[in-house]
Amino acid sequence: MNKYALVTDIGGTNARFALYNLVTNELSAITKIVIAKDAVLLTLIKDYIQAQSVQIDMACIAIACPIGDEDVVNMTNNDLSFSRSQLIKQLNLTKLEVINDFTAISYSIPKLTQQDLVKIGGEEPNQNYPIAIYGAGTGLGVSHLIKVNQHWISLSGEGGHTELPMTNAEEDSILAQLRKKFGRVSTERFLSGRGLVNIYQALLQINNQPVVEITPDVIVQQALANSCPICLQTLTHFCTFMGRFGGNLALTLNTQGGVYIAGGIVPRFIEFFKSSPFRSAFENKGRMLYLMKKIPVYVITHEDPGLLGAGVYLQNSL
Repeated sequence: MNKYALVTDIGGTNARFALYNLVTNELSAITKIVIAKDAVLLTLIKDYIQAQSVQIDMACIAIACPIGDEDVVNMTNNDLSFSRSQLIKQLNLTKLEVINDFTAISYSIPKLTQQDLVKIGGEEPNQNYPIAIYGAGTGLGVSHLIKVNQHWISLSGEGGHTELPMTNAEEDSILAQLRKKFGRVSTERFLSGRGLVNIYQALLQINNQPVVEITPDVIVQQALANSCPICLQTLTHFCTFMGRFGGNLALTLNTQGGVYIAGGIVPRFIEFFKSSPFRSAFENKGRMLYLMKKIPVYVITHEDPGLLGAGVYLQNSL
């Protein structure tokens, strides 16, 4: 058996590649690229392997889309697709695992250290209970983790495509604007990079201002600089919605093992997130307030939990 396996973490915007050492469980040769519109995964992998001086016969691909038994895998938030059988044949693989990107992130959780996490309220986690994982990036990923006979098992799903309830008139008006645009409005329409833009543009319309194009980065920068009231409002709503949705996940499986936030967005404004309405929205569950106050929330600051988790998944499958 070769010492190294290939692990990948493919999101809606970026693809990450690394070598996973099956002996030491460490990542190396981490490479991140922006996915071009006409990108071919087989070519990307061949280019990456060619740049490394190792032999690869096993791989785990973590990718942002539902995973079934079909040979061809199609992504949700970009045009990338691939055939499992073609990858196995072209790369001479003896083993290929394909998993959801948040399944991969969930398998990284038991391996993370305190240095990889920022705690946002709650008590200490009870490891006898399930864990919830979610995160906003190009899309909104969701997973749960449960312990069975001392082994962690990931429950993958597409929770980002559920609906998000509104709780006051202003939120109702934001939802109404998005409903005009999309018809059915999933939670991902709020909690993603594009979600920030959706909230911002809805607030412009509510305030009778012309709708302009803007990037999520600019919204965050101007909110943190307090230089744009609607950007500040947008980021505050985003944090509130993150709290409400995370609280819903926590209640669904009574995740006293903790709730973990991944994705590329929240780590960019940790201090703002801490002081935002996030935690109060997370806990605001009526008669379940006493339970919600106990459940700890952690923001994952590890650079590559998806790659680490893909390696752990592969290791567990051997």
